Amino acid sequence: MKKHLFPLLSLLIPLLLLLGACTPSAEPTSAVQPTATEEMVEPTEVPADTTIEIVDGLGRTVTLSGPAQRIVSIAPSNTEILYAIGAGLQVVGRDAFSDYPAEVLNVADVGGGFGELNMELIVSLEPDLILSADIISAENIQALTDLGLPVFALANPLTYDDLLGNLKLVGRLTGHETDAEALAAQLGERIQAVQTTVAVSSFQPIVFYQLDSTDPAAPYTAGPGNFIDTLITSAGGINATGDMDSPWVQISLEELITRNPDVIIVGDFTWGGVTAADVLARSGWEGIKAVVNGQVFEFDDNLVSRPGPRMVDGLEQMAKLLHPELFK
Repeated sequence: MKKHLFPLLSLLIPLLLLLGACTPSAEPTSAVQPTATEEMVEPTEVPADTTIEIVDGLGRTVTLSGPAQRIVSIAPSNTEILYAIGAGLQVVGRDAFSDYPAEVLNVADVGGGFGELNMELIVSLEPDLILSADIISAENIQALTDLGLPVFALANPLTYDDLLGNLKLVGRLTGHETDAEALAAQLGERIQAVQTTVAVSSFQPIVFYQLDSTDPAAPYTAGPGNFIDTLITSAGGINATGDMDSPWVQISLEELITRNPDVIIVGDFTWGGVTAADVLARSGWEGIKAVVNGQVFEFDDNLVSRPGPRMVDGLEQMAKLLHPELFK
């Protein structure tokens, strides 16, 4: 019997899946190590008098007088995108949880995450763009707008095409269109390579992605309509809870046993330190196929919860876990 996450939705989902996006990166501990995202490139010279007008993820038309040169990023996923397309030197401020790549730690911390944004510091940085996300609170976006600052909110991607589109949007906003197009093409080739490889297998393992198992008798997981569901499907698996009626759900142990997944992915290793050994030793879980066969894997949740270029690293890792025979 499933339960919806209504009591915890306002905390759990922004915490786990986007601003997760908001937690410090953890070192991956699964057997498959992440692939390094493309090397950073030098800033591109662009005309400074080119007006840019783009509709953001909130449906607002945002106008810039030219490519942004002083950017404050208030979502870790956006920070990763900026550095990946070569706009890292244009970042003058970042939210408290932006920690990748490492050099971003040298940039001014403007708060955010679990605390308030430091509006005074943001104004002092004289940004010509605040790069936000559609999950940042309306109050924060309005407060920044009221200060006369241009705020562009990226939409949360639900597909890999959405992700590549976001890269190109940020490229336009920052004067790195060529760099962003090139990165999107490279990532697109990697995505296609994985999908082509897994397509030859007639076996699609049923996968349970564990988001939070604070209560092992009622763990939280991902339903349909979110990037975890997309990740599992693209990697050649079937989301064990992909038929539920909410993107984020909490299910009973009885229902999990009935669904009997072939593979359990421990995403809350990153968030809560839960290990594969913990899952294998749980009372009541011993009859689940994944536990019986030792198919329980720790996974760096940052590779899926931060909607940036490393989501492709996450796809490659996931595919190798679900179909190791295809990636020898």
